[in-house]
Amino acid sequence: MTRTPSKPLVLAALLAASFVINLDTTLVNVALPTLIRELGTSTAQLQWVVDAYNLVFAALLLTSGSLSDRFGRKGMLLAGLLVFGVASFAGGYANTPAELIGARAVMGLGAAMTFPATLSLLTGVFTSRKERALSIGLWGATAGMAIALGPIAGGFLLKHYSWSSIFYTLGPVSLAVIVLVAVFVPRSQNPLPHRLDFPGLVLSGGFMGLLVYTIIEAPDRGWASPASLAGFAGAVLLLIAFIAGERRAEEPMLDVRLFKDMRFSAASASVTIAFFTLFGFIFLMTQFFQFVRAYSPLSTGVHLLPVAVSVAVGSTLGTRLAVRAGTKAVVIAGLTLQAVFYFWVASDISPTLGYGVIAVQMVVYGLGMGLTSAPATESIMGAVAADQAGVGSAVNDSTRLLGGTLGVAVIGSVYASLYGARLDAALPALPPALTDLAHQSVGAAFGVSGRLAADGRPAVADAVRQAATGAFDHGLSVGCVVAGVVAVAGALLAGLFLPAQPPQQPGPAHQPAESADTTSDRRDPVS
Repeated sequence: MTRTPSKPLVLAALLAASFVINLDTTLVNVALPTLIRELGTSTAQLQWVVDAYNLVFAALLLTSGSLSDRFGRKGMLLAGLLVFGVASFAGGYANTPAELIGARAVMGLGAAMTFPATLSLLTGVFTSRKERALSIGLWGATAGMAIALGPIAGGFLLKHYSWSSIFYTLGPVSLAVIVLVAVFVPRSQNPLPHRLDFPGLVLSGGFMGLLVYTIIEAPDRGWASPASLAGFAGAVLLLIAFIAGERRAEEPMLDVRLFKDMRFSAASASVTIAFFTLFGFIFLMTQFFQFVRAYSPLSTGVHLLPVAVSVAVGSTLGTRLAVRAGTKAVVIAGLTLQAVFYFWVASDISPTLGYGVIAVQMVVYGLGMGLTSAPATESIMGAVAADQAGVGSAVNDSTRLLGGTLGVAVIGSVYASLYGARLDAALPALPPALTDLAHQSVGAAFGVSGRLAADGRPAVADAVRQAATGAFDHGLSVGCVVAGVVAVAGALLAGLFLPAQPPQQPGPAHQPAESADTTSDRRDPVS
């Protein structure tokens, strides 16, 4: 006789797995300055410590989601956590930047295997719309908590131990989550496994990998450079080939007709925009706290807690409101709150702005983020059939990653160009080497100011600091306007295209495994 698993324990195990993957993003980023000092990492190598993970993660998401649908989601989840944990632990033993970059790439593989399976397993256990909405809301809440707790945990570890401790820690944590999943999560598999779509696997991985790589490199190469244009053109060609192949395939890895369903495609666009603004927020506000406010990594994490808490509240509240008031209204409200945050910050950001005001601004943003991403994710997963929950989850995760990568690249490019232009106009005469250093970042400019003060040139040091602060504020303000405009555009698109509620009768094209009835069952066989 098969024992029915306890749903709260299943939920706890899956949320723990999702939390570990989300935690890694900001946990490792905190260690980047330390890697320069202790591992001799160059700026380019430092970039690849982050990008190797993101690139492999992005390239293999759809592949992993499809394979989990074919061979079992629990097995893929356990294997992914094992790969992720072992690679992270091995990264702590790295003696060279190349070894660490290699470990980060393998961690990206583990993350790609893990993340889609968490959401697809969750929606296979929580089958009614009300249950699914609540569980996806909590799933989304873990992302906000992990993003804010990463700097806190990372700052604590760096304060008491070496940079290696950040990587060592993820190993036993992953092992503990493996035990939870193995004990409490039921096995889920399709009754009629499909044949593998090898062309689809290759083309989807090539498209995602090339697109993310091109976006990562575009700020340095130039968005209109021949290399960037060639990369974007190649990604478009691979996407066209993927769509054409999937339309002809007898058993495609992804039924591209799903994108005709606005519950799926408009919701995917909303998730992309939400994570565009989220990673733009992280990029801008961490620099503001660490450089302008001179907070330590640990203190920065603590000061970001209002965002984490409000994202958690917005996510859990948003999915429940979507069931009652409609996904469209909730997502529009969420994107509008994000736009309000960015325009508010752009209008009054300054080094002397009180933290109380900043905290209120972050609560507005966090609520907006939660109200957008979790209900949109619930809409995506409600539109896919049960036997494609893994690849549907992977599409949702891909939109998150693409949006975040674009957010950092676009807002980072806007900020960097404006910072440099304003600094040129305000910087006093300095030796070329110091001028070049000041242009690298506001933190580097403050370092130049400190060096000049130590050399007995306080007036010049103060001028450099004032110039850098003014240039940073200018770049930050315009970057916020860009993010705000993107959020407004997202709200308009959601208003035009995102359906309010699921259709009363599922369409014949892809037979989504639910109706508007909150008691519908879309469960995979559980044993």
